[in-house]
Amino acid sequence: MTRTRTALLLTLALAATPALAQQEISKVNGSITAEAGQTYGDLETVNGSIRIHDGAVVEDASTVNGSITLGDKVRVDSLEAVNGSVRAGKDVQVRKGVETVNGSVFFDRGSVVGGDIETVNGSIGLVATQLARGIKTVTGDITVGIDSHVKGGIKVEKPRGFNLRPKRDPRVIIGPNAIVEGPLVFEREVTLYVHTSARTGPVTGATAKPFSTDTAPAN
Repeated sequence: MTRTRTALLLTLALAATPALAQQEISKVNGSITAEAGQTYGDLETVNGSIRIHDGAVVEDASTVNGSITLGDKVRVDSLEAVNGSVRAGKDVQVRKGVETVNGSVFFDRGSVVGGDIETVNGSIGLVATQLARGIKTVTGDITVGIDSHVKGGIKVEKPRGFNLRPKRDPRVIIGPNAIVEGPLVFEREVTLYVHTSARTGPVTGATAKPFSTDTAPAN
């Protein structure tokens, strides 16, 4: 009986080791670095940036005043920045969603996001990225770049409050071979460019301007 109990306790201890090894980092002032190839729990800071190096695995990463930068082949549950950008390298996987308030969002080739990408005042850019849900913004530009696939549509909401009125209309670009499956809903004026090789769902609130060059017109 004693031997059986000892073996059981040893098995449970070994099974718990990976979870215990997932270091969680929380700060008020200061940046956070996740080393390449290492596994972490939540990374949280108030006044500081978060840098996640190549191949690291992280649960949730969030900051208030700072940016989040991800290397290639990073795995993370969710990303959130209030006053700062989110910039991801290639082949990044986000299990849930990405959210900023005053900061841009960019994902490079081969990346996959399992939830929404939302921002209020920041631009959003995707290159050959798969987005399982949708894109939402108020004043930011949106580029669904070459070979990207957005399954949940795009929504640009009407500004609420004087401070959210930009000097120009947002630019929304659907690039070469890009796909937006869901509806494109624009509650405010936007400039919408859709590549002739792209496919989109129904458009409400804007008239698409077709283009066939590698990049959309500058104006």
